[in-house]
Amino acid sequence: MKLIKYIIIAVSIFTLSVASFAGSLPQSKSPNGASVYIISPANGETVSETFTVKFGLSGMGVAPAGVKKENTGHHHLLINAKSLPKAGQPMGNDVKHFGGGQTETTLTLPKGKHTLQLVLGDHLHIPHNPPVVSEKITVFVK
Repeated sequence: MKLIKYIIIAVSIFTLSVASFAGSLPQSKSPNGASVYIISPANGETVSETFTVKFGLSGMGVAPAGVKKENTGHHHLLINAKSLPKAGQPMGNDVKHFGGGQTETTLTLPKGKHTLQLVLGDHLHIPHNPPVVSEKITVFVK
């Protein structure tokens, strides 16, 4: 499992390096009607400092980073992000990557108001065209 994690990190670093020299990279196409969403927690929900976020996906499949397969991708979670990742660019360290194909995660956040949003990335962590992005939700950590 550690080897897979290191391979995913190496692919990500290589991709980010190429993108910085090449500008935009080709984007994988997403099918009409594809959507990603947060199953739980619900928008406006109050949660404890440690809670589980469950991801949903419709119209596409989940595949690990590095696996190039049409109509698939893997989840990226934006926490308190001001904007979405740039089109044609790999998502960076400001998002949580789920390159193993995970469909949920446990977060620990400080008390207060936080926003969560999912973005599906292709095999190279690049958002699809058109982007498959969830609604931004707000949670309140007690």
